Amino acid sequence: MLQPKSEPVLLDKEPPPKKYEFVGHHLTAVYSGCNPESLRDAEGLAAAMKAAVHATGATLLNSMVHLFENGGLTMLLLLAESHASIHTYPECNACFVDFFTCGNSCVVENSDPVMRKYLQPQNAHCQIVVRDGAS
Repeated sequence: MLQPKSEPVLLDKEPPPKKYEFVGHHLTAVYSGCNPESLRDAEGLAAAMKAAVHATGATLLNSMVHLFENGGLTMLLLLAESHASIHTYPECNACFVDFFTCGNSCVVENSDPVMRKYLQPQNAHCQIVVRDGAS
């Protein structure tokens, strides 16, 4: 009995390159009237930012922080999808937070409840900008 011929499987053949959508989602937030201790706690802020990254579905690659003499800090988180940052102003009980992700696989607005829970702001203003080739 004849067997149908099958195509050989080439194990060393590379898959076709993945196509990425040219679109990004950028959440910018201003939190004021924050818990003063939360703004001065670099380890707590790092944990909150990492939890917020996780909530968006993004992948954390690396992070760095710079502490200022007044107790403020700038923290940058490098994501596979782009970046996140926080800039604190403890003398004003306030901070700026940004989450930018490329593509449509992450949900940047999921970072906001995480940051609100940690910072306990009296006021918060968030906006999301969708950036794409048509913008």
